[in-house]
Amino acid sequence: MGLPRFTCPKGRDDESSPHLYVANCGPAVGLSYEIIASVFGTYGEVKGVYSADESGTRVIVSFQEKGSAQCALKELNGKPCSSLGGRSLHIQYSVQSLNKINSTESVPVATSASDLNIPGLFLIQDFITAKEEEELLSAVDCGPWKHLAKRRVQHYGYEFCYGIRNVNTNQYLGELPDFVSQILERVRSFQTLDGAIDVSLDQLTVNEYPPGVGLSPHIDTHSAFEGSIFSLSLAGPCIMEFRKYTTSTWQGKPTTSGDNEDQISQENLDFVRKSIYLPPRSILLLSGESRYAWHHYIPHHKVDKVKDSLIRRGSRRVSFTLRKVRKGPCRCEFPQYCDSQK
Repeated sequence: MGLPRFTCPKGRDDESSPHLYVANCGPAVGLSYEIIASVFGTYGEVKGVYSADESGTRVIVSFQEKGSAQCALKELNGKPCSSLGGRSLHIQYSVQSLNKINSTESVPVATSASDLNIPGLFLIQDFITAKEEEELLSAVDCGPWKHLAKRRVQHYGYEFCYGIRNVNTNQYLGELPDFVSQILERVRSFQTLDGAIDVSLDQLTVNEYPPGVGLSPHIDTHSAFEGSIFSLSLAGPCIMEFRKYTTSTWQGKPTTSGDNEDQISQENLDFVRKSIYLPPRSILLLSGESRYAWHHYIPHHKVDKVKDSLIRRGSRRVSFTLRKVRKGPCRCEFPQYCDSQK
């Protein structure tokens, strides 16, 4: 069952609510939900502590009684709390929505693709060496970066156009750079892939993610790229979540793609969620069902919880996404997610 959803506070001062929106508090600043519940529990019974958003720095504290919320707000708002590392909390009342969704609930994080049981998904760790990683980072740092809202990108072969969520096949940028030639050779020698995989890749997007910056849920546009997408992680780790929406909730929704920051609303859509840890120097392959029918998503966290460990993301994460540009319409077996077949 999904976790309760709360409305965003907009200057609300509703003392009838037992729910508090607490800023400057959460896993990203080193405070576990258990510690937060213990501190707030001195003012009354705490029903639960929930993530307020994906930042990891804001939580919802839900009390059993509204009087407990009133006491906690009065005693803790704007004041340093020694039990929470001396942090000054910023607290407002919050109101629970009648709708419930499961998008804020954390899911177990796997460390191998086989644990997820998503057809067509593969992960190979230590795909490159630390020295090769350093050389790849040095090569892209010598090139020109294009600035998006929250990160920088570079395109090779063909440019991905975020406005149309596709590539312009009439604007060929040239062969892929020499610094990825070893990666391409290694990809072609994969022996662990099921079925025939087309690895004649001709498009590269390099993304640089600052700490805490992720990627909205999306499926790479079917008509833009063929069925094999490779993503090499460099410099820093992250987790990637996969979501498969039910046909009934997805009908009529647009197929999203790539890197548009303005994605569809996830509210009231039923979906299955699975998550995997991507360490530096690993490569992920999306093919078949995992490529065509599952949205992939990088949470906007500075700290990821993997099994029983909290792993802080590095000062940067750089990904190399290698794809083959599609020259005709997509004829995949997942028409409900396919822009070519709608």
